[in-house]
Amino acid sequence: AVSLTACGNSDSSQKNTAETKSASDENKTDSEETKEEEIRIVSVKDVSDYVTIGDYKGFTLDRYTQAVTDDDVDAQISYELQDKVTEVTDGTVENGDTVTINYTGTVDGKEFDGGSAQDYDLVVGEGSMGIDGFEEGLIGMKKGETKELTLTLPEGYSENDSLSGKEAVFKITLQKFARVPELTDDWVAANTDYKTVDEYKQSVRDELEKQADMAADNQLYEDAWYEVLDASEVKKYPEEDIKKAEENHKADTEQTAKDNDMELSDLLESWGMTEEDFDEECKVEQNLIVQGIIDAEGLSLNDKETEELKDNLLLDYGAPSIDKLIEWYGEDEVNESLALLRVEKFIVDQSTVNEKTGSPEDSIENEDAYEDAQVKIW
Repeated sequence: AVSLTACGNSDSSQKNTAETKSASDENKTDSEETKEEEIRIVSVKDVSDYVTIGDYKGFTLDRYTQAVTDDDVDAQISYELQDKVTEVTDGTVENGDTVTINYTGTVDGKEFDGGSAQDYDLVVGEGSMGIDGFEEGLIGMKKGETKELTLTLPEGYSENDSLSGKEAVFKITLQKFARVPELTDDWVAANTDYKTVDEYKQSVRDELEKQADMAADNQLYEDAWYEVLDASEVKKYPEEDIKKAEENHKADTEQTAKDNDMELSDLLESWGMTEEDFDEECKVEQNLIVQGIIDAEGLSLNDKETEELKDNLLLDYGAPSIDKLIEWYGEDEVNESLALLRVEKFIVDQSTVNEKTGSPEDSIENEDAYEDAQVKIW
C-alpha cells in the first residue's frame, strides 16, 4: 500500500523545513506557518483539471485476519530454534541434526560430476540430498567418522541421464554436527526473556497475532485504495509531475545499483524489469487522486493521524526514524507514502468494515462450494 521503491539511498532528500527557517520566520502567525509548511505531492493547485475522482466514501469492505494456530506457533519456534543450534562434540547424529560432511561418489569405481563435495551442510531428514538412504545413513555417525553407503541414484539426479538408476558408492566423512536445543523451561529461562515454555509460546503467539493484525490492516487499506483508483479517471497528466517521477525513479535505481556494486541494467534484470517498465503515469495518477482527496477533505500530513501512520511506516521498513527513512528513499517518496496511507485511512474510516477470519481466497472457495451445493439441491 505504500509507494516506496525497493531499497537504496536517494540524494534528493532535503532538510526538514523547520530546520531551515530564518529568524524572521519566527514572527509569522501559526496559520501562516501551517499554510506555508503544508506538504503537497503534486505540482498543480487544482487537481480537478487533471483527474476525475470516483466515490471514496461509504464502501463496505471485508477485513480478513488469518487465525494463528498451534501449528503456526510450533513452526515459528522451530524456526527460531534453528538459530540456536549448538555443536555436539560427543554422541552420534540424530534425525534433525545439521551436519557438515565431505563426500565422494563413484559409479563403477569412477567419480562422477556432482557426486562429490567438501564441507557440505545439510539437515538430516529434510531430504535435500534427493537420494534415498543418504541422509538416513548419516544417523548414528560420530564426529570424524568415515563410512561408505551404497545407494541407487534417482531419475534425473544429474544432467548425465546415463547415471539414472545406477548404483553409486558414497564415501562420507562427518566433519561436525550441531543440534537444535530441546525446548525446556531451563532453556527458555537461560535464552529468552521468559521463564517457562508456556510463557515463551504465548509470546510467540502474541507476536504472530500482531503480525496477522498488521497484515489485515495493510490489505484492508490496499483494498480501499483500489476501490477509489478503479472508479477514477485521468484527464491529462501534469508534465512537471511526469518528469519528476521519471527523475526520482532513475535516481533511486542508479543509487541502488551503485550501493550494490552493480550495473543499472544488471540490477533491473535481477528485478525482472527494464528501464522502460517503470510506469510514471500510474505513479502520477496515484498522487493526483491522493492530493485531490486531501484537498477536498481538508486532510493534512501534519495531523495526529499522520503522526501515528509514521510509526507504522517505520515499523514496516525497519527504520529508526523518519529522517533515516528519508535518507534511504528520499523525501518525495516518504511524503507520497504518508499521503497515500493518510487517504487510505480516511477511506476506511468512512466505510463499513466487516471482520472476517481467514483470507479472501477462503471466502471464494466457500462461496463456490455453497453454489455447487445449491445446484445439487435444486
